[in-house]
Amino acid sequence: MSCGGPHATPCSEVLAKVYTYIDGELEEANCEEIRQHLDECAPCLEEYGLEEVVKKLVAKHCGHDAVPDGLRGKVLSRIEAARADMQVREAHTE
Repeated sequence: MSCGGPHATPCSEVLAKVYTYIDGELEEANCEEIRQHLDECAPCLEEYGLEEVVKKLVAKHCGHDAVPDGLRGKVLSRIEAARADMQVREAHTE
């Protein structure tokens, strides 16, 4: 995903770090880069919001239970399929 605009930190790099950012595991300098990019880039901000909601939802419903093997991969693949479907629908409306 990319908005096509120039950014100090590329969209692909931001999206690759979004889970680490949500978890609070990035160094402050990297966090500032991510925050600045999200302020400038609506598509990445939307993606960040989706990722954050999914993570909170899983945390809420899984609590401290062990996460089954492969769950993260299944969730991400379903999100990717939904995103692709949404992009196809948006392309047909343009």
